[in-house]
Amino acid sequence: MSEWKMEELPLPALFEEASKIHFMASESSIDQNVLRKGIQALRRCDEMISKLGLFSSNETKDDVSTANLKYLLVPFYIAELTEKVAEEDKIKVLKISQDHLKEFISICEALELVPEEELEASHQGGPDTFATRRAKKIARFKRQRAAEAKLQEMKEKKERRRRSLRAAALSSPVEAGEEDIFDDDDGEEEREAWLTTISLSISKAFDLLEMLKKEEEMLIAVKERQSKEGEDFAHEILDERIKRAETWHRNAASQTAFTKPAEPITCATFAQDVIEGRAKVSQAHEHKHQPMIFGPASLIGGRLTSERERMAAQVFQPGYRLPTMSIEEAGLREMKMMNKWQERNAKLMEEANSSWHKDSTMPTAEDEDAEVEKARAWDDWKDDNPRGAGNKKLTPCG
Repeated sequence: MSEWKMEELPLPALFEEASKIHFMASESSIDQNVLRKGIQALRRCDEMISKLGLFSSNETKDDVSTANLKYLLVPFYIAELTEKVAEEDKIKVLKISQDHLKEFISICEALELVPEEELEASHQGGPDTFATRRAKKIARFKRQRAAEAKLQEMKEKKERRRRSLRAAALSSPVEAGEEDIFDDDDGEEEREAWLTTISLSISKAFDLLEMLKKEEEMLIAVKERQSKEGEDFAHEILDERIKRAETWHRNAASQTAFTKPAEPITCATFAQDVIEGRAKVSQAHEHKHQPMIFGPASLIGGRLTSERERMAAQVFQPGYRLPTMSIEEAGLREMKMMNKWQERNAKLMEEANSSWHKDSTMPTAEDEDAEVEKARAWDDWKDDNPRGAGNKKLTPCG
């Protein structure tokens, strides 16, 4: 990463550098020094935004310019990066991250960017039951999926248009005035993209805020219990977790069968054997690819013991349709069809080269005489009936 100084960079360039660090931290783990540098850059962006007065409490999202929409994400980026900082006092880090998340949500709420159902769910004073929490999570998850799909679609559309414009520029020059049309389209799409990104960040902010609250409550409870019972409390928790893990693995091993049948040969190895001549396509091969099942049942290799486990195992499934067959199975099916086609062609060639086929196709003396007689009769008829003789009565001079 190139070296840059925060004091020398303007707000757009500083936000771009901080966004790169945030993207790197979201994709994978990064060094703590780089993480702290990104937090400092975002705090500097927050100070510059406050001095410039880019956002006001009496404005809505329509009053904010497209160029300033991205700066609404600064508190959210600070919260996400702060949560990843490794410090001894983790409770302090969690509180700072929660404060920035609340600031981000309050700004978006003032600008009328928070969805109505999210506001109703947060402001209503009903009992917080498992059903209500589950309904909120499902609705929030659907909004996140819709925003991600919309961003991906806009990205692909922009890439396709960029390619078409490049091809058109190579084929013919752009006429005067057409650049403004493209700029207007880009401006509208850019605004819609930033609004969609903010909507996605709002859903993530609510989820992250709930998670940080629970983590803070757990750490406070552990700290209070540790202060009451002494330092041996942490070792007791670790020993208890180790015992639970060992018990779970022991029970899982006891549930599995002692004598397992041999693992079926995979489609890939079977196809390789067929190609190299060690096996034939006609041999029996019934290896089937079962859908992936997540959970303890997939770890122990046994059957699902209850309807509850079966339903739980079907929850976390891919969002796309799984293939009905693997690539190896499709290759084996095509190989079988090709073998049948080759066998049929070989049989036809053998019949074509056989003696009875040749004898049946060779002409005999009687056939030759019949052809000669037919040709002579046709010549005699043409002598008696010259060309156009039957049409003389239809002509005026006939």
